[in-house]
Amino acid sequence: MHRVAIIQSSYIPWKGFFDIIRDVDEFIFLDHVQFTPRDWRSRNRIKTREGLLWLTVPAGSDRNRRICDVQLPDASWQDKHWKTLVHSYGKAPHFATYKDFFEALYLGRKWESLSELNQHMTKAIANDLLGLHPRFRDSRELAPEGAKFDLILDLVRKSGATRYVSGPSAADYMDPAPFHAAGVELVYKDYRGYPEYPQPWPPFEHAVSILDLLFSVGPEAPHYIWGWRDAG
Repeated sequence: MHRVAIIQSSYIPWKGFFDIIRDVDEFIFLDHVQFTPRDWRSRNRIKTREGLLWLTVPAGSDRNRRICDVQLPDASWQDKHWKTLVHSYGKAPHFATYKDFFEALYLGRKWESLSELNQHMTKAIANDLLGLHPRFRDSRELAPEGAKFDLILDLVRKSGATRYVSGPSAADYMDPAPFHAAGVELVYKDYRGYPEYPQPWPPFEHAVSILDLLFSVGPEAPHYIWGWRDAG
């Protein structure tokens, strides 16, 4: 069994992104496709005393670019985002546990491109904080051909997958027949049922960055992403 997922990179993704990473042997960042501004590619949400707040990387609004081609010439956002995280989560139970880790990511280097930023942060969180070690790849490594559905199927074939784990929204348009014909099992991730955790400033919100969960519960984070299923 060789399990593969293929998803566009996101900025400090939510817990469900890492839930899919945990389900696979190989995770492919689909970053050679069109960039969509004002989307999860370049922003995510955190909790603050005043309510939900978007942290947005200034990537511009030009849609005529691939995600992997989005450059970040102005690095001033890095210091701003870090200061916002310190202000919002500085008193969270486990902020001190991860302070040095994230401070190095935000202030230790200048990020040149959105794809580089997203992929590096996602891999670092998965490997070092959540104990996840699939093979991470960029879609460009496989020289994919086709568009939309055909592109995904081509990447699945070239990766040697025997099971493709897709996000649930794709069930509305994905044709399972070509996967079955290629000997690939198609499954859809189910994001339902995540338990709530001690989150700052009610009401509770699931759709926030993984940072919220890490700063709130620390090493217990895996339980609130996938461990609860095993315990159930």
